[in-house]
Amino acid sequence: MTAPNDIAGTAALAICESLLLALNDRNILPESEIVGILKDAAAAHEFAPKGDQDALNAAVAALINNIIAGGNSVRRR
Repeated sequence: MTAPNDIAGTAALAICESLLLALNDRNILPESEIVGILKDAAAAHEFAPKGDQDALNAAVAALINNIIAGGNSVRRR
């Protein structure tokens, strides 16, 4: 990925994490739903068709799974 894509990707991740936290804080989505959204996103990359983007898909899935494990997008209560 080029530097502009890294910047855009990092900004998008920060915005999405903030949105997930806000949705949970305001009791719009429960923690289980937020974790489900993240698991679905990870699975989309884990089970993507094989091809030129295999390394990228694996890295994205690993990052999302680490977010789930670390609780970054949900304030664990």
